[in-house]
Amino acid sequence: MLRYTIKRLLQSVITIFLIATAVFVLMRMLPVEYYFDEDERMYLTDEQQEAILQEAGLLDPVPKQLMRFYVNTLQGDFGESRRIQRNTPVLELIASRVKISMRNGAMALGIALTLGVCIGVFQTLCKDKLFDHIGTGYTVFVNAVPTIVSYSLILVFGSKVLGLPSLYSSRRPFISNIMPVFCLAMMSIAGYALWTRRYMVDELNKDYIKMARVKGLSSRQIMFHHVLKNAFVPLVQYLPTSLLNTIGGSLLVERFFSVPGMGTFLADAITCYDVNIVQTLSMLYAALGVFGAFLGDVLMTVLDPRISLLRKEGSR
Repeated sequence: MLRYTIKRLLQSVITIFLIATAVFVLMRMLPVEYYFDEDERMYLTDEQQEAILQEAGLLDPVPKQLMRFYVNTLQGDFGESRRIQRNTPVLELIASRVKISMRNGAMALGIALTLGVCIGVFQTLCKDKLFDHIGTGYTVFVNAVPTIVSYSLILVFGSKVLGLPSLYSSRRPFISNIMPVFCLAMMSIAGYALWTRRYMVDELNKDYIKMARVKGLSSRQIMFHHVLKNAFVPLVQYLPTSLLNTIGGSLLVERFFSVPGMGTFLADAITCYDVNIVQTLSMLYAALGVFGAFLGDVLMTVLDPRISLLRKEGSR
């Protein structure tokens, strides 16, 4: 177990390293004109622009810049903003935004896991009945309808019917975060409900459940002490996908509801060609996604003893 965890951790670190390298190289392939805004290109002479680029080390060979990037990153130095807020450390700019995004993401994951599993359990209890069809319809709707359309429907319903604020407000952060958090959780709720129902139905058809019924165990005992417990193990596999859906969704949700989080800031940085911010946020998003995959694999190994057994048998 320890060897497997260390191996997966090293693979995760290497993956983040490769992603950071790719982002850095791609950003350095941009024309140097993108490092200056329109006013600077108009008023600065070519010699002045070249001097600024030289001072920033952007005219050095790419391998030299890459090594400097590695050293600075290991030291926790992610550079300064060049366009959005000049000469301000990147970490200082993204600190408050990271808090907002992480808080909303954690709430969305918690809501998605709780509601999704509950919906899946009730669908299993009401198999082929009205609630089961409603749950299936919700899953199909979420996966079939374009995301922007779903968000628009939630926006209209939330603002017109429930009276929720349509845009984020720092004066009312909790109320104005309700719709963004639900939009982040929406896809994962459908995923958890689908997989919970599927695994629980599979468990109900197994021989040990029939034996439990013969022994006189109640439906409640069978459902919660055996079926749900065993169905929850493979459900852990969906954790990385859920986390990636939340991370990817934040890029659109935060822009859609004007939430001042990492997604909105990354979009602004890309528009302004603020290289250091783009690099830092890209690495952060990559690290979160890779960590989700790593956590899912480790939890599967911990919760399912058959994985260790199969690995031992395969090594003989």
